[in-house]
Amino acid sequence: MTTVDARGLACPLPLALAKRAIEVIAPGEGLVLLATDPEAPIDLAAWAAADGHGFEERPRDGFSEFRLTKSGPPRLDPG
Repeated sequence: MTTVDARGLACPLPLALAKRAIEVIAPGEGLVLLATDPEAPIDLAAWAAADGHGFEERPRDGFSEFRLTKSGPPRLDPG
């Protein structure tokens, strides 16, 4: 699992780093992003929902841990 440490970085850097990191992993693989930015939960949740990625937020001591699962390619209807 890929981990990106964005603690101490302000918006929009945690989102930008997450977008860059998720591009290089395969569908179904996970990404962990660590962030202290108070806007990160809003930005990451909105982006994950828009792109169909799985999203979980876990509070930690002094920062948040975000677990994202990369969405797969769109499935074609065989019918």
